[in-house]
Amino acid sequence: MSSSPESDGGRKHTAGAYDVRTFIAGLIGLYGVVLVIMGLVGNSADDNTKTGHVNANLWAGIVMVVVAIGFAVWTWLRPVVVDERAVEEARAIEEANRPHPT
Repeated sequence: MSSSPESDGGRKHTAGAYDVRTFIAGLIGLYGVVLVIMGLVGNSADDNTKTGHVNANLWAGIVMVVVAIGFAVWTWLRPVVVDERAVEEARAIEEANRPHPT
């Protein structure tokens, strides 16, 4: 009979900060904030002429911040649950294959 995380006291081991979605959200969010700042501060008349009078940096930054928030919410709502049994089996195999000093 297998023991699920719920039968072990309801505690689940999640990937947490090591989840790739956390890094993606952080990077996209950082770039988005930079673009929002550049769109608010560094928008010139020449830039407006090039983009057809649309503040491209501002809008791209806002979209990137929204996508980053989406990734962060997704990570929070559906965390990656680590299978403890698979981790223990991998450790046992690694220990068995490790050369022992003679």
